[in-house]
Amino acid sequence: MTPMRIALIAHDKKKDAIVALASEFAALLREHTLMGTGTTGGRLQSEVGLNVERLLSGPLGGDLQIGSRLAMGEVDCVIFLRDPMTAQPHEPDISALLRACDVHNVPCATNVATARFLLDDLARR
Repeated sequence: MTPMRIALIAHDKKKDAIVALASEFAALLREHTLMGTGTTGGRLQSEVGLNVERLLSGPLGGDLQIGSRLAMGEVDCVIFLRDPMTAQPHEPDISALLRACDVHNVPCATNVATARFLLDDLARR
């Protein structure tokens, strides 16, 4: 199987959830090329031991960096654990990334249940 390029992003209140999810699927994620926004990527490196290319933090443009790569065909899957209950100062960037996923037909999970479906499917390949 060709390694997929997976973007991992989580809002502040969802960072523990993405660390738990990545820990559960660590063996699978190690087989793929991972990128993440700043703090999320750092936690996945230090707490799960994954090799994650760290981009800028979301509010500083990390979501836009991932969106740009996605538009250029360099992202195959996005796991973006969003906090729907907290206003985000960079909401336009978040909307642009989600729109790019739709436009370019890239799977995007925005909650743990959907992320598990994507990762379970990837594990079966």
